[in-house]
Amino acid sequence: MGCGLSTPDNDGGGGARRKQGSVGDVVVFLPGLRAPMGVDLSQALAGRLDKGAVERLSALRARVVDMAMQESAVALKPRRKAAARQGSSTANLLQALEDYLPLLLGLVKEGGELRHSVQFVWTNQEDKAEETAMADAWYEVLSVLHLMAMVCLLQANSLLLPRAYGDGYGPRVSEESRRATVDVFLKASGYLDCAIRQVLPQIPSELRRQLPVDLAEGNLKALSLQALGQLMKFEMAQLVLPLFQNR
Repeated sequence: MGCGLSTPDNDGGGGARRKQGSVGDVVVFLPGLRAPMGVDLSQALAGRLDKGAVERLSALRARVVDMAMQESAVALKPRRKAAARQGSSTANLLQALEDYLPLLLGLVKEGGELRHSVQFVWTNQEDKAEETAMADAWYEVLSVLHLMAMVCLLQANSLLLPRAYGDGYGPRVSEESRRATVDVFLKASGYLDCAIRQVLPQIPSELRRQLPVDLAEGNLKALSLQALGQLMKFEMAQLVLPLFQNR
């Protein structure tokens, strides 16, 4: 993941519109999305969990599977086309993940009786052969937190895409989008920090060695630090920009 920062020429050759500055086209690069594959929770949890709870958990996970697959397909498109189609879709996926996570955590509570009841399967959007299955609910929690962080970075890409506002100035990123991007970067880093500090230690070392590369501790830490780095670069650009707006 990295960030490119460029400031386009908005003066149209005459300099008349120079005051309406922009931080330019900031791009957030991220690994391919990991998406959950369908599993039969009702069969795996039959007789071990309340039927209503199983149905609720199954419905929420099925929604996440469907939306994640759709988002993965969009994310594979060229960046500008993908970013233009994201926004509400990423917000809906993030909400679905936030709804699913509390119920999922129920599988790792109560003494861990249900922790190993389900074989959870995830795959990488860019390499369908990279499919990882583990009968450990903590693996599912880790994968969910990682996907939540990736969705936040997709949101950042969408927010930082310059748009035309029909006011005579060139395409730019609005102040509202800039403020929202700060929160998005912080959320992404927070999800990754939770994954590193709270979830990874719950997974036995032998299973941790079997985790896909995207979920390796070193990669999670690097991604978290780079999310914060993106935030710092963005805020620095915001500080520097006013120096040039009145020139």
